[in-house]
Amino acid sequence: MDRRLNPHETPDPDTQHTETRMQTFTDNAGRQWQVEINVAALKRVRGLVRVDLMQPIDGSGGLLERLVRDPVLLCDVVYALCKPEADTRGVSDEDFGRAMAGDAIEHATAALLEELVAFCPSPRDRANLGRVLQATREVMDKARDLATRRIDHLIQSGELDRLAESALEEVGRAGPPPPTPGDSSGTAPEPSASIPAP
Repeated sequence: MDRRLNPHETPDPDTQHTETRMQTFTDNAGRQWQVEINVAALKRVRGLVRVDLMQPIDGSGGLLERLVRDPVLLCDVVYALCKPEADTRGVSDEDFGRAMAGDAIEHATAALLEELVAFCPSPRDRANLGRVLQATREVMDKARDLATRRIDHLIQSGELDRLAESALEEVGRAGPPPPTPGDSSGTAPEPSASIPAP
């Protein structure tokens, strides 16, 4: 049955594609940023950062890993996405980068990845990319858990203390570092005979 929407009718929410809410994050300067991915934003990222955000959709999972592991790349991409807003606020890419550390990067990563999933034009692509992102998060969580357990083991077993002591002993055996030009810690050289004394 071909049911066309009468312009005076309210659309049925079950049959309409509902627009998702834009993702936001707050930087360490307290500024809230909106991350929106659309065709214009994709072109801006390609032009400014030379990154094609559609690579994960085309099957190349390397970009997702790079974005998650490389905070500089991630912040460059997010700044390019937020550039119109940054220009309006007078925030340069350096100002933006100075306000990105710790939780701000974690929240910006989540906002970017969620927007990327929401942008996918095909419901199947959205579902597949969502699954890839979920699997990536799970692997990252497992890696973090493994690192935590390893660090805990090093501390509890005393191995970390032994490694630190060994490194300090090695530095002690090497002796003091050679003086560097301009180093004022050494003794001054004797005046040259060709330089008259005052």
